[in-house]
Amino acid sequence: MRITDMLKQATPRVHWPLVAVLFASSVVFSGAQSAPPQSSQKAGTPAPTQAKPAPAPVWKGTQAEGISGRAETYYETVWGVGELRVKVAESGQLIRFNYRVVDPVKAAALNDKKFEPQLIDSQAGLKLAVPQVEQVGSLRQSSTPKAGMNYWMVFSNPTLAVKRGHRVDVVIGSFRATSLIVE
Repeated sequence: MRITDMLKQATPRVHWPLVAVLFASSVVFSGAQSAPPQSSQKAGTPAPTQAKPAPAPVWKGTQAEGISGRAETYYETVWGVGELRVKVAESGQLIRFNYRVVDPVKAAALNDKKFEPQLIDSQAGLKLAVPQVEQVGSLRQSSTPKAGMNYWMVFSNPTLAVKRGHRVDVVIGSFRATSLIVE
């Protein structure tokens, strides 16, 4: 049984020459769309390059850093800090850890000089420390924290093993921020 015979049985009040023309044109046009475009350029000239697709949008906020809303709430209520970020600095030789103080009393442990901060990258299999510079001292802020202020510390990454996209942990005494994505 032919396609037109099946269509006639399904819908008897259709003008069949019109249906046949529409069907034939859809087949021709669908074939033309799948064929590669023909170039009108002369032989020997390079074809124009196609534009690259736009990159995927980057989400702003805590989800982009890999911190869930529950974890963000935990760090704010237990440790008095929020907006935790880890970024590559100075061509990758330094890794900077930033945080914002919400509760200065709870956040005091992060600025305590007796605790040596560590950045742990299990993917690279290493621990980084805050470097001690001769005339400057430790590259971290250790003053009394104030609410609403941003604080930082820098970890030395001389082998460039810690890279953007790695998940790292920051440990300062009993404080531990886990699975932070290096930006």
